Amino acid sequence: MRIEPATADRFDDVATLLNPSGRDQACWCMHWRLPPNEDASRREDYLRELATKEPAPGLLAYLDEEDVPGEAGTVVGWLGLAPKSASRTLQRSRVLPPGEPETWPTTWAIMCFTVRPGHRRRGVARALLDGAVEYAREHGARVLEGFPVEPEPGRRVPVSAAFVGTVGLFEQAGFERVAMTSATSGRLPRWVLRLELTG
Repeated sequence: MRIEPATADRFDDVATLLNPSGRDQACWCMHWRLPPNEDASRREDYLRELATKEPAPGLLAYLDEEDVPGEAGTVVGWLGLAPKSASRTLQRSRVLPPGEPETWPTTWAIMCFTVRPGHRRRGVARALLDGAVEYAREHGARVLEGFPVEPEPGRRVPVSAAFVGTVGLFEQAGFERVAMTSATSGRLPRWVLRLELTG
């Protein structure tokens, strides 16, 4: 897979992943980023503006030609990420640890994953997470954090809860467990997992 930043020229692909049915109230991966007291119905506009800036608000996964003949260039995944300094809701969270304000510019958070139906369980999320590590490092991050769910033993995580990733996915990418949070997704507990990018 080819991982690319979600820049303005790729915004049609962002829309394909985040709002495939054209809903008025789609999330647009803006829950943590919306400015205070702003109109939530303008999430698409806010994300479109962020895509014109550096760093990009997320990453996109594309199939390479050798992956699936005839589908080269198809966008199949999204990963939202940002420094905590740009994650306003996370800074005020009572269920996820915001960390110390002086660390926010260099501590980045993985917000969500979206993998296109028909391409799940094929390594898309892992490719995106590996890409996020490199992208954050290239843009000055010292720490990368995720807040994934802990699956029940022997059971798969429902798609509705898996958008935050799983503990196993993050651990496979070298992240370490820090602490359990009081947050849940789909009634499953969420952990803080962290990867130090310095040294």
